[in-house]
Amino acid sequence: MPAGEAVIEQIVPTADALYVGDLLGGPSQIRRFGLDGKGETIIPIPMISAVQEMLALEDNSLLFRDVSYTQPAVWFHCAQGKTEPVETALRTTSPVSFADIEVTREFAISNDGTKIPLNIIFQKGMKRDGQNPTLLYGYGGYGISMSPNFDFTRRLWFDRGGVYVVANIRGGGEFGEEWHKAGNLTKKQTVFDDFAVAAKYLIKKKYTRPEKLAIQGGSNGGLLMGAMITQHPDLVRSVVSTVGIYDMLRVELAPNGAFNVTEFGTVKNPEQFKALYAYSPYHHVVDGTNYPSILMMTGANDGRVAPYHSRKMTARLEEANKSDNPILLRTSSSAGHGIGTALSERIKQLADIYAFLFAQLDMSANPTPS
Repeated sequence: MPAGEAVIEQIVPTADALYVGDLLGGPSQIRRFGLDGKGETIIPIPMISAVQEMLALEDNSLLFRDVSYTQPAVWFHCAQGKTEPVETALRTTSPVSFADIEVTREFAISNDGTKIPLNIIFQKGMKRDGQNPTLLYGYGGYGISMSPNFDFTRRLWFDRGGVYVVANIRGGGEFGEEWHKAGNLTKKQTVFDDFAVAAKYLIKKKYTRPEKLAIQGGSNGGLLMGAMITQHPDLVRSVVSTVGIYDMLRVELAPNGAFNVTEFGTVKNPEQFKALYAYSPYHHVVDGTNYPSILMMTGANDGRVAPYHSRKMTARLEEANKSDNPILLRTSSSAGHGIGTALSERIKQLADIYAFLFAQLDMSANPTPS
């Protein structure tokens, strides 16, 4: 198989074929080859979706699970020798319908000319008049890919006229390890530039405007939020940042800190120190700046990212802020970094996030159709 843009994630052999599951910048594709590696055929799957698992059955057919932003996970069956998959009864159900929701995949051009994919999700018939409240999500680190996923609670956002966007910025693994390395160590600023370009694209294309734009990220994505706050304070109206890293000069001093050196670098290396200091959010809060409204969230028992990052960043921003926008810190004594958090606590967190965004972006319960 020749090298290409696709990143191979899984290979499933049967007696007469090889099924290859690829990552294509976030979404997936499945290719079928003969055992000699020839005769490539694309197995059609739902648009802008993610293949989470592939299994070969005893009759040499293929079973795979696929999920999208508008459809919960469904298992598909592809019979031996066939290239048209059929939906099975094995599926996850949703308590609400997303039949009125549309997904497009567009590309913003970053500072160096690189195309940055944006997955834009909105209600069908929405007007691009710059008035739509929009939530832009990003991560950009550790080679982790932001693939399509389904979350029925986003229905709350769409019911109030919201647009939801996931950016496949560098630092992730959407296009392989090179995509990760392009936003790694001394190149971390590229991640922040890609995300800022994504925000500007949404404004330029009249999906929204700065007064209606919010951004969200957590952990490494919290660092991204901190960089956006300090580098582009006038680009967005609101920021939700969870379990984030903000003092980049002290990251490696925490008990879990050594784990991060391969991603961010170390202060012991002169070049890496310069890069860390150049973007460290805590060190670039400027007194007298009009900052957007900010909700920082942390877990008191977070062993992955020390909660003091959120505390000191919130305090510094409150001291420096010249605007009337609120800068809030939410600390949960019953949560850590997020993994394993109880359902009751996750519901409370989500309720607080939506209440904050609805208030800050002035989103009414029954928006007037645009």
